[in-house]
Amino acid sequence: MKKTIFMALLLTLFCASMAQAKKKPQIQFEQTTIDLGTFPENDAVRTVQFKFKNVGNAKLVINSVATSCGCTVADYPKDFIAPGASGVITVTYDGKGKFPGRFRKGISVFTNNGKEITRLYIEGVMTSPKQTK
Repeated sequence: MKKTIFMALLLTLFCASMAQAKKKPQIQFEQTTIDLGTFPENDAVRTVQFKFKNVGNAKLVINSVATSCGCTVADYPKDFIAPGASGVITVTYDGKGKFPGRFRKGISVFTNNGKEITRLYIEGVMTSPKQTK
């Protein structure tokens, strides 16, 4: 009798841990690349929003967001995002004083989903003041 109760308890604990293991957040972006188009260096500050949704079944936490250079800054939600809820990562690019031409900047999003990082990109063409005249 004790052995049966013990086995039932172990089975219950195993099933509960398996159910918990299957609960994971999952971030899904509407788009992972945003084209800023062509703009002059003297008007080089651009801000975009990457909209996302937690399509998983557990709370999503964005641990950090890293940009590929100092000309790009990202702002992201610091609180958890419930399953089914949406959020926004705001990215600002400031190309003033940088080299004109085509660019592509990477943004890495680190979450608690236990998978690889998500990479986002902004791209565009910044023209020099000489080219805009």
